[in-house]
Amino acid sequence: MKTRGIFLVTAMAVVMAVAAYSIALAEGNHKFVGVKKCSMCHKSEAKGNQHGKWLGTSHAKAYERLASPEAQETAKKAGVSGDPQKEPKCLKCHVTAYGVDSSLLTESFVQADGVQCEACHGAGSDYLSLSVMKDTAKSVAAGLIIPTKEVCVQCHNPESPNYKEFNYEESLKKVAHPRPKE
Repeated sequence: MKTRGIFLVTAMAVVMAVAAYSIALAEGNHKFVGVKKCSMCHKSEAKGNQHGKWLGTSHAKAYERLASPEAQETAKKAGVSGDPQKEPKCLKCHVTAYGVDSSLLTESFVQADGVQCEACHGAGSDYLSLSVMKDTAKSVAAGLIIPTKEVCVQCHNPESPNYKEFNYEESLKKVAHPRPKE
């Protein structure tokens, strides 16, 4: 009988915790943690070195590229007179989480890291723990986005002054970073 009582109390605690967690998720309070947090688990070769692969893409250098002479010239042609690294028209696609409420950015988030993991996969505060990441359904419920063409074309579209026809399948090959089968 005593074991049954302990079980019921434990079960109630779990149900209440899950309910509280579900309410927080429903409110969309996922916070951006930044690429350095993601890299803690996603940089080993055994797990696929997603961080290393990201470092080799133009996404990793997106913010930095806005300081280049080419970006200055592109900005002028697009009617931007100021610094592209401060221009909302540029930052919305060259910086992850640009324009979100600052309360959704954790201390570990760094704007200068450019187009980082969470631009494609969603704010990671609620899915970054190993216990959640091991279960795709839990991860998605906690805010993980499985990128689709629709995610990509939010930036890769004719609104960009450097737009070239976007081929999702070919572009995906350039940024692919799968986890090895375990």
